[in-house]
Amino acid sequence: MSTDSAAQPPVEDVTDAGDTAGRTPDGGGRLRVRVPMRWGDMDAYGHINNVEIIRMLEEARIAAFGPPGGTGAAGVEPLVPLFSAVSDGTLALVVEHRVRYLRPLDYRNVPAEVDVWVSGLKAAALTLDYVVHDPVDGHECVRATTQLAFVDEATGALIRLSAEQRGRLAPYVGPGLFVAGVRGG
Repeated sequence: MSTDSAAQPPVEDVTDAGDTAGRTPDGGGRLRVRVPMRWGDMDAYGHINNVEIIRMLEEARIAAFGPPGGTGAAGVEPLVPLFSAVSDGTLALVVEHRVRYLRPLDYRNVPAEVDVWVSGLKAAALTLDYVVHDPVDGHECVRATTQLAFVDEATGALIRLSAEQRGRLAPYVGPGLFVAGVRGG
């Protein structure tokens, strides 16, 4: 892990980084996102509060796959435009989070490194997995997963993932962290 975050892009495809850090155990790719830790994220113990960890996962997800269409002002195009490329009236809603805290993530004035990949694709939902690393010593601090569904804002009906969306996500599909019988599951 590097502490020279100023010279590094906030999101990078680490799939072919020359080592196994950028791949899931079965060879799927990962995106690495640098998420700043804020002074106010700290709790009384000097580490990042568990609620703020969820916010960091959201920041990693948005940096990697774009903000939901129609929100905010124009910015930098994400590495994998998924949420930013949905049609008007489509909501990407969180269905479930699962988080395992492995060790405290101490506050540091350098961004944490968060690996993100797709661990599940269903007709109208996807699951993203994350590993949050301490930016100085590289230790895994958090493993998490988020399931999201696409919903039509007007009707509330689920919207299926398109072939194009599945194609964009395909290079980043790998096994889930919370599989029965697997460490972390």
